[in-house]
Amino acid sequence: MSQTSTVSHPTLQYAYFPGCVAQGACRELYQSTAAIAQVLNIELVELKKAACCGSGTYKEDSQLLEDTVNARNLALAEALNLPLLTHCSTCQGVLGHVDERLKQAQEHQPNYFAQVNGLLHQEGCSPYQGNGSVQHLLWILVGDYGLDALQAKVQRSLSGLNCAAFYGCYLLRGQSLLPHDDPVSPHSLEAVFEAVGATPIHYDGRTQCCGWPLSSYATEQSFRMAGKHLQAAIAAGADCIVTPCPLCHLNLDSRQPEVEQVIGEKLNLPILHLPQLVGLALGIEPAVLGLQRHVVSTQSVLNKLGLK
Repeated sequence: MSQTSTVSHPTLQYAYFPGCVAQGACRELYQSTAAIAQVLNIELVELKKAACCGSGTYKEDSQLLEDTVNARNLALAEALNLPLLTHCSTCQGVLGHVDERLKQAQEHQPNYFAQVNGLLHQEGCSPYQGNGSVQHLLWILVGDYGLDALQAKVQRSLSGLNCAAFYGCYLLRGQSLLPHDDPVSPHSLEAVFEAVGATPIHYDGRTQCCGWPLSSYATEQSFRMAGKHLQAAIAAGADCIVTPCPLCHLNLDSRQPEVEQVIGEKLNLPILHLPQLVGLALGIEPAVLGLQRHVVSTQSVLNKLGLK
């Protein structure tokens, strides 16, 4: 690993909601987030008692169910008097939307707000107060930490690495107000790429759905959707796609061989989680970032950076 930067940064502290996928199928996201947090002096207080956000499925049965489960998650962070941090766009969208909805209910629908907290009370849970916030890791890097401070921490040049952003749906459209970005024409991922020395690649599809929500009941359509985005990124000159969403990562990386079969074309495009790209720039070794865990080999990215 390259020598650690001497640039200091005040400790930032968050209540950490890792989500389900990062603790299972995308374990590399969990370990790479921990690795960059240590280098950047970010303290993550993991919410061990948090429940799955539901990834938008709870509300198909009951809006009250989604709101109550996630009010409990939000209350766990409020009890620590810390903003909630997640590295999952889907978790961000669900938790952020529930937080917005309940804050509005607190003012305009007090009976519903009381109903949610009444259910939490029945289970012996702390009440939801509506005084916290939900922030994705991407927004923490851009806003709380700051791009200049991030750039000062770079220990390994990513010059010449062409990175295509894939934002996913929930990060851009799950909430009515987005910090540090525009839901129609976002730039936060590309700003991080530039801060760590990589070259942003723009292409059609970077703000569209990866197809994951369709995959359980319209598999071919899901794979064709993913294939279209992968083909567009490759045509634009991308060496890799970088996403802040583990569900997008699953559809674009782990299912890429199946996507290739459906569209009849070899793709072989590496898909990186956001903290993996940042970690490479911070000088963290690829194995620590879990880059060997991907279905599509990341070796072409490492080769371009002169790494084994």
